[in-house]
Amino acid sequence: MQANNQHDIDQADAAIAATASADFNLEGMTCAACANRIEKGLGRLPGVAKATVNFAMETAHVEYNPSTVSPTDMERKVTQLGYTAVEKQKSASQSGVKDRTTAQRNRLLLSIILSLPLLWTMVSHFAWLDWIYLPEWLANPWTQLALATPVQFYIGGPFYIGAYKALRNRSANMDVLVALGTSAAYFYSLYETIKWQNNGGAAMQGHGMMDGPQLYFETSAILITLVIMGKLFEARAKGRSSQAIQSLMKLQAKTAAVLRDGEEHVVPVDRVVVGDVLLVKPGDAIPVDGVVLEGRSSVDESMLTGESMPVDKNAGDRVIGASLNRNGMLKIQAEKVGADTALAQIIKVVEDAQSSKAPIQRLADVISGVFVPIVVAIAVITSVIWFIWIEPGNTAQALEIAIAVLVIACPCALGLATPTSVMAGSGRAAELGVLFKGGEHLEQTHRIDTVVLDKTGTVTNGKPQLTDVVAEDPDVVLRLVGAAERLSEHPVAEAIAAGAKARGLLLPEAEQFEAYPGFGIRAVVEGHKLLIGARRLLEFSGIDLSASDAEAEVSLEAEGKTVMLAAVDGKFAGFIAVADTVKESSREAVLRLRSLGIQVRMATGDNERTAAAIAKQVGIEHVIAGVLPEHKAAEIQRLQQQGHKVAMVGDGINDAPALAAADVGIAIGTGTDVAVETSDVTLMRGDLNGIADAIELSRATMRNIRQNLFWALAYNAIGIPIAASGLLAPWVAGAAMALSSVSVVLNALRLQRLRLRRPS
Repeated sequence: MQANNQHDIDQADAAIAATASADFNLEGMTCAACANRIEKGLGRLPGVAKATVNFAMETAHVEYNPSTVSPTDMERKVTQLGYTAVEKQKSASQSGVKDRTTAQRNRLLLSIILSLPLLWTMVSHFAWLDWIYLPEWLANPWTQLALATPVQFYIGGPFYIGAYKALRNRSANMDVLVALGTSAAYFYSLYETIKWQNNGGAAMQGHGMMDGPQLYFETSAILITLVIMGKLFEARAKGRSSQAIQSLMKLQAKTAAVLRDGEEHVVPVDRVVVGDVLLVKPGDAIPVDGVVLEGRSSVDESMLTGESMPVDKNAGDRVIGASLNRNGMLKIQAEKVGADTALAQIIKVVEDAQSSKAPIQRLADVISGVFVPIVVAIAVITSVIWFIWIEPGNTAQALEIAIAVLVIACPCALGLATPTSVMAGSGRAAELGVLFKGGEHLEQTHRIDTVVLDKTGTVTNGKPQLTDVVAEDPDVVLRLVGAAERLSEHPVAEAIAAGAKARGLLLPEAEQFEAYPGFGIRAVVEGHKLLIGARRLLEFSGIDLSASDAEAEVSLEAEGKTVMLAAVDGKFAGFIAVADTVKESSREAVLRLRSLGIQVRMATGDNERTAAAIAKQVGIEHVIAGVLPEHKAAEIQRLQQQGHKVAMVGDGINDAPALAAADVGIAIGTGTDVAVETSDVTLMRGDLNGIADAIELSRATMRNIRQNLFWALAYNAIGIPIAASGLLAPWVAGAAMALSSVSVVLNALRLQRLRLRRPS
């Protein structure tokens, strides 16, 4: 107990000090028990805060303290456990995976060639197939031994190696079950062959044997062949589940035309550095993220943002790497290259989601960890019962039943049930522009019953326009206010500054500027002290608002406009109103969420009248207006205390606290970096239908996981008793075991073809 407590303390200390992470490609795993062993082994290393092994992807992710442990130590630990780990930075390319698949396929072909004659001997034993001719040389035990031995020890060699390493580490896995079952059949048959030879070798007659030995060479050989075949099919199916990442990688440009010393040089894209000037010709993919210096074109960004219409680009506009330049020459300057590009970040998010472990997988891990020893015990007990009570002295029958129990109970399907669904679900989500940052978020999203939406930039387009200036001298007030607001990054401020410029006003430089998030700003322009913002800011500052036209303010707000009050040198100067248009998809998205049984609310720092006008347009009934950023987070927590599972959707810096407080934080990908980094889910496009997409995908994925877990557990719950009752031949058990793994993977792959209920 003290040792366990000390390990927990060490792990907690490591978690605090963890500053680095490493990813590994793993080889040699055959079932979920292998993944559990590696995960526990890595987790026990001093300095390791967290280790996660994904059986389906054959990867490991480790968070650790680099001053205590290194990736080399981790590779060494995995080797001690009987497997191979290679850090991804050092691992071979995709061709290495193809080489291993080819070698596995060649081993399978050899195994089939050697096993088919043995299968011939087996089927000829059935009375209803007595018309099949069995050559005498093939019925000879020595011939069968010669065919079965290469399959047992060359083709099946990896099972022995894996079983030895597992047992050496005081654990058991699928290799132990396969090695035990096939060895029992092979060595019993070898014993029968030697005994038959010592008795003078009874004569063969037809396809049967007069006083011949009880041979099970075909059982061991066919079992090994079926297991290898199932593994190959499983590997190919798992490969299909990572197609989302592969398709994203194919979008990357391979080369870039860089201008250096006035000359154009075509270089590999990984040699482009920040600041390089690139030429992008019509029809070419844009190599990196950057800003347009010269030229005009339309750019297809659909593969990244989901926006079907090409986007016009002019000087000063930003472009995304991997988007397609349609019809004009562009000269761009590189701003983000390599791992910093939008596409690279998307690929990393998808990879992290696919390699992370959903909480529901813990159930499968716990079961797999104790499954193999229990199965071995069941096989031994069943064999003894048959040998002593059911058919006393019948060694062959008792052995055959034990083999069937061992083989059919391999927990491969159980280990694949969750990770394959997470891989397929997150991959399909990426194709639809929804990025889950981990399997835990993919799982958590299906529980959401309440969605809280920010208004500006989320429900609306986030690009308001100046509509009204109500003042004694509108141009004078707008000129001063526009100069002050030009220093703010808030969309409303940008609209006021842009509106002032559009009216031909020359904006002076502000001498002082101070922002009050959720309230407004204070500034000094040309010696005038300005206060601009919500009514409560001016009231708090002691400004007399008795001269303000309250009816005009109410009228503007009733139209859904945001009204800012301005004071100059301590006196009320007038109203400035801006309006933000509602996104075309917002109303459809809200209706779709409500059809899914989701309660939709809106929380905004805007005033109540404006918020109510916008909410009415899109069909939102519950509105929380005039809230500061920290109050949005408090509102989320209040809903959680009432028992709701809450998703917060936002796009601005002021939404970050609420995104972090929510059960699931969903960021609009077109928003600020802070919001995207704080969120659990990112919607690559501004369309709010992505929220419903995320919830539907999460529900479908969890439904798929439950189906997989049910059938994997039901398969063993049904199969083991049938095998123990003597109704299942070992080779049939082997085929069923292989089929169960493949069927689980194929069921998960259905998620890649999932069609969502999009509005017409």
